[in-house]
Amino acid sequence: MKVKGKNYKSIWLDKKKLVVVVIDQRLLPHKFKLLYLRNIKDVKKAIKNMVVRGAPLIGVTAAYGIYLSMKKDSSDRNLNNSINFLRNARPTAVNLSWALEFVKKRLLKAGALNRVELSKQIADEISDNDIKCCKRIAENGLKIILGIKKRKKNKTINILTHCNAGWLATVDWGTALSPIFLAHRKKIKIHVWVDETRPRNQGSSLTAWELLQEKIPHTIITDNAGGHIMQHGMVDMCITGSDRTTSNGDVCNKIGTYLKALSAFDNKIPFYVALPSNTIDLNSKNYLKDIPIEQRNSDELTHIKGINSKGNNIKIRITPKGSKVKNYSFDVTPAKYVTRLITEKGIFKAKKSEIKKIFS
Repeated sequence: MKVKGKNYKSIWLDKKKLVVVVIDQRLLPHKFKLLYLRNIKDVKKAIKNMVVRGAPLIGVTAAYGIYLSMKKDSSDRNLNNSINFLRNARPTAVNLSWALEFVKKRLLKAGALNRVELSKQIADEISDNDIKCCKRIAENGLKIILGIKKRKKNKTINILTHCNAGWLATVDWGTALSPIFLAHRKKIKIHVWVDETRPRNQGSSLTAWELLQEKIPHTIITDNAGGHIMQHGMVDMCITGSDRTTSNGDVCNKIGTYLKALSAFDNKIPFYVALPSNTIDLNSKNYLKDIPIEQRNSDELTHIKGINSKGNNIKIRITPKGSKVKNYSFDVTPAKYVTRLITEKGIFKAKKSEIKKIFS
């Protein structure tokens, strides 16, 4: 996608230096900086510290991390140690464990001498496949937007999204934002309501920044304003991404997604979830027990970061010292509140029988 008119992916392998290049998302929207990951420790830090984030991108980054590790030692022992080293970097996003298991199975079948080149090929394959999946999600999601366009007789379509599920959360195109990008390129009138997505503000910082790069009209709102604008008929559809979706169609996503789904349900507004099929965890059935909900550092709640009037990055406390803090990073939206799942394989109801069709 575009940054100041130039095309970028969110991750790629520098073919000359043989290092992994990523965008440091912690610095956006105020600074665009590339970061070079030279070994598996760099990769784990990048995932854990949210240099990279978004379920699909986390999986791709982990795959490249195994390649960097295989360059140093391609033995069975190091392969297993590397898989375990990365596995718990971010517990909720299922794409991390999916990618690691996919890489592990392929590499264990190959001899140690072949693993360096093969691990690079597998990581490239996962990366390329992610782009193709997201483009198909864009095309499938566009069908829904075209339906709304027809009903509204070409008036502006207002879409509400939560957190960031654009190209920064994948390798390119994105999940929830990909139909929006495609619709805009086809000259469909789109306006996006952007939830700030506290406490890390991925909506107001990352989603807004991506929409600016694509020159898509948008408005940033507080997280708690979503229900209000839905009540007043200012939202035509909601669309979010997913970090893990159960075999029953329940959707785990950034904290606050559940509340948006409830508001949409109450106001009879369709609530869509866009995701690649590898974000569906067929082993997760009971969403209250089977999905680990990550609790992140309390600093994300007690402090806020930004730039002051002099252009300097600052961090300030906004809560009283001594107050307890719980920073739950994800919640789960039960399937009954999800209108449809938009995948690379088509559009499906959020129910077990439909999800079986995805994998049949």
